[in-house]
Amino acid sequence: MTKFDLQPLRDLPIEEVAVRLGLDVRHHKALCPFHNDHHASLSFNVRKNTYRCFVCDAHGDTIDLVRHLLHKDFREACQWLSNGTYEPHPNLPSPPRRGAGGEAPFDANRYSRFFDHPYLSPAAKAFLFDQRRLDPRVVRWCRLTSWRDRQGTDWLQIPYYDRDGKLIGLQNRNLTPGGEPRFKFPRGSQCTIYNLPVLNRLQPGEALYITEGASDCWAMLSSGHKAIAIPSATLLSQKDKELLSTIHYALSTSFHMYPDRDAPGERLFLQLKEILPNIHHHQLPPDCKDYSELYLKNLLALRAEIL
Repeated sequence: MTKFDLQPLRDLPIEEVAVRLGLDVRHHKALCPFHNDHHASLSFNVRKNTYRCFVCDAHGDTIDLVRHLLHKDFREACQWLSNGTYEPHPNLPSPPRRGAGGEAPFDANRYSRFFDHPYLSPAAKAFLFDQRRLDPRVVRWCRLTSWRDRQGTDWLQIPYYDRDGKLIGLQNRNLTPGGEPRFKFPRGSQCTIYNLPVLNRLQPGEALYITEGASDCWAMLSSGHKAIAIPSATLLSQKDKELLSTIHYALSTSFHMYPDRDAPGERLFLQLKEILPNIHHHQLPPDCKDYSELYLKNLLALRAEIL
C-alpha cells in the first residue's frame, strides 16, 4: 500500500475508530484497554488525530489502535479500517448503545437546523467562490454551511443525505490552510455516497458522473452534470456497490468518471467497473490531478476566450 492509500485511513477520526472498536469515549478519554485501567487514562488528541495512555505509554494513530487492540498485522488493520468491519475486541467492556449499523447513533435532530438556513462565513465564501469558483446554485443545492470553533478555526459543514432527503451524517472540513485535522465527523455520521438526492432527478438513460470526494462533485455539478461522490478511494462499501448496481439496472444509467491521477483513483475506477461494466473512463490532462483542477482550468480558458 502507498502513502496515498494509507492517508485516508489515518485521517479517519481517531475517536470514531475507538468507538467502533468498542471503547466508551467521553470528553476525549477512555479506559485504556492495554492495561488494567480504572481511571480513563487513554487520551485522544483530536487535533493530531492520535491516542496516548499516560500510564502504560500506549500511543499511535488510527492504524496503530486497530493493530494493537485487535492483534492484527499492519495490512489486516488497514483492511479492517477500509472495509467497514467494526467488531469490538471481545475483552472490552460493553460499548455504549449502537445503531442498526453497529456504530454509535447519529443525532440528526441536533444538526438538521444548521442546514435550514445555511450561513457562509467570509472564509467559507472565499473557499467556495474565490478558490473553487463554484456555482452558487450548487452550494445552495448541497446546503453547505459553516461555523467557527472555540479555537477560532473556521469549518465548512457538509451534510450527507440519503435518497429521501434524510440527514444521515456530516463532514466538517478545516478551512485553515494546512490546518489539522483536515476533516472531522460527528459520532455515528454515515458519510457514504454523497449527494444521493440527485438520484430522484435522474431520468432513464441519463448520464451520472461519479467523483472521488465532495469537492470534485461540486465542480462536476457546477459544470452542469448530475453527479454523486464516493468519499474516498478506500471507502467504497458493499452497501454502496449494491445501490449503484440497483440504479444501473433500474434506470439504464450511463455512468461516467474522471479518476484522480493517482493509483487509488484508478483502483476506485476498477472497483466501480466490476459492478458497472459500461462506466466510461475519462482521462484527466497531465497537469490536472483531479476534476476540480480541470474545472478551474476550463473556466480560465473560457474567460480568456471571452476577453
